[in-house]
Amino acid sequence: MVDFSSRSIQLMGTTITILILHHQADLLLDEVVQLLFLYEKRFSANDDASELMKINHQAGKQWVQVHPDLFELIELGKQHSLAQNSHLNITIGPLVQTWRIGFPDAKVPQLEEIKYCLSLIEPTFIKLDSASSSVFLEKEGMKIDLGALAKGYIADKVMEFLKNKGVTSALINLGGNVLTLGINQVSKRSWRIGIQHPKLRRGHNVAILPIVNQSVVTSGTYERTLEKQGQSYHHILDSKTGYPVDTDVASLTIVSNRSVDGEIWTTRLFGETQTSILEQVEKEEEIEALGITKDDQLFYTSGLKPELLF
Repeated sequence: MVDFSSRSIQLMGTTITILILHHQADLLLDEVVQLLFLYEKRFSANDDASELMKINHQAGKQWVQVHPDLFELIELGKQHSLAQNSHLNITIGPLVQTWRIGFPDAKVPQLEEIKYCLSLIEPTFIKLDSASSSVFLEKEGMKIDLGALAKGYIADKVMEFLKNKGVTSALINLGGNVLTLGINQVSKRSWRIGIQHPKLRRGHNVAILPIVNQSVVTSGTYERTLEKQGQSYHHILDSKTGYPVDTDVASLTIVSNRSVDGEIWTTRLFGETQTSILEQVEKEEEIEALGITKDDQLFYTSGLKPELLF
């Protein structure tokens, strides 16, 4: 019986699991773990010594030359932050660090703090020089946060590495961000990716998506919350108001070829209405969407055929 080799590690504030089928699986998994640590050191907004934080520390002071990967990701993030009606904004760092939802010291900020953060959130203040891979943030106090993109980008990079090593069947799960390679060669069919029910415990799925060579990224208001004085605040913040996004959508899943696109679009669209989400995604070539509203209604684009479990 052929079976997958797997490895799980705690990193990037989540559990990362990799499954691969290969005669030198253990060796490759060791290398993947090294890669994951390298990327965390490059992209983390929570590690003061990361390459990303070097840029943030020099905000308003000077240009910082960075690794081409980091430059590419910031450039991509800026482009999608400036897109019309986009809810993605990579300069949201000050706001994320002020609320700190998901961390033990999370709090509801004072109005003054929120106003100050909003004054620093402006993607046009990110200056890029592609010739030298250098980045400059125009205002002191600005902070780039790549939390909405980095996991997808990293999953794509790891999968590229595995493909180059001759792997033909693999799955990477970066805390709910899933990327697959080939079919599931153990079951000899598509990978079956569950979509979490927003109101039930982890592992209770609303639907299953059969997936081959694609990525499934889900974002939901149920993932991390802060409870204060009888009110619940979720972690998806609105860069225009400074407070959690006001929305009827509890969960949004994007199916795409590249995982980074799934990350970009779940964030770009979170805060739009069900109708707007469907309209925008139907216009895009290589992505599909599935959403669940707060009152448990399921909606999805024409290219998906989910198996419904409820």
